[in-house]
Amino acid sequence: MNKITLVLGGARSGKSSYALDLAKKYKKVAFIATCLGLDKEMRERIKIHKESRPKYWETFEEPKDLAGLISKLNNGFDCILIDCLTLLVSNLILSGNSQQQILKEVEKLMFILNKKKSRVILVSNEVGLGLVPVNKLGRDFRDVAGRVNQIVAKNADEVFFVVAGIPLKIKGEK
Repeated sequence: MNKITLVLGGARSGKSSYALDLAKKYKKVAFIATCLGLDKEMRERIKIHKESRPKYWETFEEPKDLAGLISKLNNGFDCILIDCLTLLVSNLILSGNSQQQILKEVEKLMFILNKKKSRVILVSNEVGLGLVPVNKLGRDFRDVAGRVNQIVAKNADEVFFVVAGIPLKIKGEK
């Protein structure tokens, strides 16, 4: 049965680790990474992330077209884990997409995910707890990422907010 879970948290909050733990309960997992390894340090981070995942998971790297990728996946996966929406937003903004285009893409993504039989886990940064960014690009990013989180949270069956490695359930059955 389809169930959508959103895992939110700040940088280094433990959100990805918590999402991995949730997904490890499943045998056939599609891990979808949105990160681009644009420099040596980021490529090292990606390598560490890959090593933390079970070898039997199937990894897909897709920085922009999640809806397209997921629509092509067969229903053979018990779980689809997407890490992370914040990097997706960043990739789309830096590719010249408008806020309206990005929000439309996320609505499309959620429509497709709701049709899947798999358990779906999405990871994203909570961007609304910090200061107002000093430049327009930062403010645009924060605004779009916050709206994306709202769309996903509204469509999710459950939402967790991870603080210092501790998940707090903020939506869904207790």
